[in-house]
Amino acid sequence: MSLQDRVAIVTGALGLLGREHCRALAEAGARVVVADLDGDAAARFAAELPGAVGLALDVTRRASIEALRDELLRRFDRIDVLVNNAAINDKVEGATGDLAEASKFERYPLELWQRSMDVNVTGAFLCCQVIGAVMASRGSGSIVNIASTYGLVAPDQSLYKRPDGTQAFYKSPVYPVGKAALLGLTRFLAAYWGRAGVRVNALSPGGVENGQEEFFVDEYSRRTPLGRMARPGDFRAALVFLAGEGSSYMTGANLVVDGGWTAW
Repeated sequence: MSLQDRVAIVTGALGLLGREHCRALAEAGARVVVADLDGDAAARFAAELPGAVGLALDVTRRASIEALRDELLRRFDRIDVLVNNAAINDKVEGATGDLAEASKFERYPLELWQRSMDVNVTGAFLCCQVIGAVMASRGSGSIVNIASTYGLVAPDQSLYKRPDGTQAFYKSPVYPVGKAALLGLTRFLAAYWGRAGVRVNALSPGGVENGQEEFFVDEYSRRTPLGRMARPGDFRAALVFLAGEGSSYMTGANLVVDGGWTAW
């Protein structure tokens, strides 16, 4: 499970799970690249991790990804691991009126769909294209795409129903569709780069408890065989496994860590 001295990029590294991914990789010995839109904040967080660096990255801009690639090759002369974690979760931002109505499929704004797809799908595509090409040219590398159980099953809209029967929110289509697309990209690249020594796998986390309303946490936990939502650190070992040699004969796979959510 050691990743000693390997250079590992985490995109969207300042998010809830992004920080956990960085910590897990650093603890396994990797030189972690904390990559996020806010380069200064990324550098501050990187200072908490041994051997890490924090750099600005906009996954929707090819030039930004190429600049990150060039800087890392200048510093380290290698890139070993890419964790495509950057994502927008489907919340209706700036909605007016009733949030539940604004989040319904029939009303979901095209601009929010396009913005999420740009980050969640096109961003991963561009990072794989730019960074993965370096790995393929050198004959080794591991790409881990952070997907979701909602890439496998449809959202259960009843989870968002309050005890009084009103609908607090509807999970929109863009997050599940984007995560399903990421699983397709994973399989495509696994087949495309297999002979080049680049492994491409996905990690699909279940729902993470993070200050949601009590009724939602209770209902999600009730629907989960293990009886609780995930904690942010529950995916650390799975990520390190996929990034390193412990999974050397795995590619094109989707490792589901969801407390059994998709088992029934």
